[in-house]
Amino acid sequence: MAGVLREVTAVRYVNPLRTGGSVPGVVEADDLGTYVVKFTGSAQGRKALVAEIIVGELARRLGLRFPELVLVHFDPAVAADEPHQEVQDLLHASAGLNLGMDLLPGAVDFTPEAIDVDPLEAGKVVWLDALTANVDRTVHSSNLMIWPTFGVHEPKLWLIDHGAALVFHHRWGASAPDKAYDFKHHALGAYGPDMAAADAELAPLVTEDALREIVALVPDAWLADEPGFESADAVREAYVDHLLARARASAAWLPTCFPSRDELAAADARRAAATEKGRPAWLKRVPDLHGKPAAQQDWSTHLG
Repeated sequence: MAGVLREVTAVRYVNPLRTGGSVPGVVEADDLGTYVVKFTGSAQGRKALVAEIIVGELARRLGLRFPELVLVHFDPAVAADEPHQEVQDLLHASAGLNLGMDLLPGAVDFTPEAIDVDPLEAGKVVWLDALTANVDRTVHSSNLMIWPTFGVHEPKLWLIDHGAALVFHHRWGASAPDKAYDFKHHALGAYGPDMAAADAELAPLVTEDALREIVALVPDAWLADEPGFESADAVREAYVDHLLARARASAAWLPTCFPSRDELAAADARRAAATEKGRPAWLKRVPDLHGKPAAQQDWSTHLG
């Protein structure tokens, strides 16, 4: 693993992606690559970018598929033709260094019908999410992609979007390293995740040295001025200490309860019925979209 993330410069802003609250954008760079860029000026702030780096690079260390990350130098002038004012405001607030993820051409959102996932791979993804407190990979929003989707190569599962993970860094010291989270709605829960095998294989890989190398990839500017810390390096040590302690306490937080798809569907139906019952008569004809996944996204449409 390299000691630094590659740096590129944006030369063309293709278009915004409105499927998430952070409004990332598809950008072409001077290395001829195309990237999905998350901007420092988004409402989620720089901690979302820190989480993207730490969790994404940890996933790579654990043998999971995750697109390459790069640091993107961005000048809002390359997006002068963007017509939407709210997007322009975001881009102007993000001049300088931002985070890009390699765009996988033709990749599509994961759906249970599209690919088979073996229990060990499912267990590894759930284990990573439990370690990093990533509760944003559910049956309703998987943050998983399938790629490639054409050609002779077998489609594989790819992880994306970890900005909501590492919840402990929003309130340092308020979350115990052995805290358990509810993962019964995990996107891969119905595949029978082999958590014991995943824990046995992955826990020994989360070492102090590995974590230090990963947190070193985060730019100092994204760690500066953190309340309660004297320096960016002190913040890095806090990430290492928490994740190392959490990996060592895996027996306390290892997820074990995964309802079947039928059980999840039945629970969704009960919630939908309760919602319908509580509506006034004039609202009862409004379609209930509770529990339904977002429309499938094909990244190839953003290659302009």
